[in-house]
Amino acid sequence: MLRQPFESGKITISRTHAILTYPATFILLAAMNPCPCGYADSNTHYCTCTPSQVQNYQNKISGPLRDRFDIRLTIKPVTLGREISKEEISSFVVKSRVEAARIRQYERYGKEICNSRVSYDILQKTSPLTKEQQKKIHQLSPKKDWSNRTQIKVIRLARTISDLEGKTAITDQSIWEAVNLH
Repeated sequence: MLRQPFESGKITISRTHAILTYPATFILLAAMNPCPCGYADSNTHYCTCTPSQVQNYQNKISGPLRDRFDIRLTIKPVTLGREISKEEISSFVVKSRVEAARIRQYERYGKEICNSRVSYDILQKTSPLTKEQQKKIHQLSPKKDWSNRTQIKVIRLARTISDLEGKTAITDQSIWEAVNLH
């Protein structure tokens, strides 16, 4: 049921006397354990799940729905009370980068639209990949079993990462980062 609003940003409800369409643009954040017991890759607990149990658990999310997630992160446990690293970035700096990236996107597309919502044709015209970048994505696609939709999401994510870094073109580094985030 989420596929229609994911794709179009609208939801259509059909009843016998009327068909209504409502805006449905949203950000979906989802979380799940890596396995049924929740301890896969833990440093403090032993995972008792078999590989088939892990696979069955992860297959509860359908491929078509999984294809629509832009970013997939595996988060490791953190130790509370640790010292803050000097490499960590403040939320003020992050906010500034996001605002600047949004302005870049609005200027690039001539309207208030972000990389995640712009059509692929416009994305391709305004931010073309180099031949080498295209080759890398086409080589990775069969290895990672990516659909066309997933390849486009990786390109969109790489464009956003480049925007956050203040780059006018999609960089090789942003493509690798997008590949690792997907």
